[in-house]
Amino acid sequence: MSDPHYQVYAVKYARFDRHSSGNFMGGDPHDGPMPLYFFVWLIRGHGRTILVDTGFNADRAAKRGRALERCPIEALASLGVAPGDVDTVVITHLHYDHAGNMDKLPNARFVLQEAEMNYATGRYMRHRMVRHPFELGDVQLMVALNYAERVDWVNGVSEIAPGVTVHHLPGHSLGLQAVTVETDVGRICLASDVAHFYANVEHGLPFPITASVVDQLDGHEAARKLASHPDLMIPGHDPLVTERFAALADDPEIYDLTRPLPRG
Repeated sequence: MSDPHYQVYAVKYARFDRHSSGNFMGGDPHDGPMPLYFFVWLIRGHGRTILVDTGFNADRAAKRGRALERCPIEALASLGVAPGDVDTVVITHLHYDHAGNMDKLPNARFVLQEAEMNYATGRYMRHRMVRHPFELGDVQLMVALNYAERVDWVNGVSEIAPGVTVHHLPGHSLGLQAVTVETDVGRICLASDVAHFYANVEHGLPFPITASVVDQLDGHEAARKLASHPDLMIPGHDPLVTERFAALADDPEIYDLTRPLPRG
């Protein structure tokens, strides 16, 4: 396959201040400030405009006490992308912070692991603790999109465009998928919530919200191997992403993942 020269961007749209003890299973003895940053990711090139996840809206932010800085779909304008330009949306999983705003993308087809839909609509959702990260309205919208014949179902590994592949890596959610992208700097793995932070992987300590601890630990290893370099494994919520990659001159909250910064 010839090099498709994809561009890949992390678009920061919200944050949630918390301490590190809440980010690792078993806690963190140092317990200092360690906020969650919220991102969506845009893949552009080879004639395609692919959005990975769709974030949440103002109502969800107010309900859950998150600081919404801007609508993630509107933020794409900084990259010259209108909502109608997005042809494909990969929903890594159906948690509230990854599957809102789907109604704002009128021309997109949606890629979802069948296992995630089974999980989000199945018997485990009778448990409050399990369904807490989901929003019923988002799950219902995915059902409606399926009825509208706009969902491409995948099971396991599937190339959705030349050089762009989804990988089923359950753990945090049972149908969670990561996305790999071939770029000029190597294969980037958009891990989403396979790992919330680089440190989850580095210390072998999963994020506390998980459907399967053992699968999540296996997912850490798999995501690292999928990236062609450890620095190109991009976790779902780590502020360090904003320090390790160059920001756009016109929008300092969008980060070019094909432009890693020198590490001291």
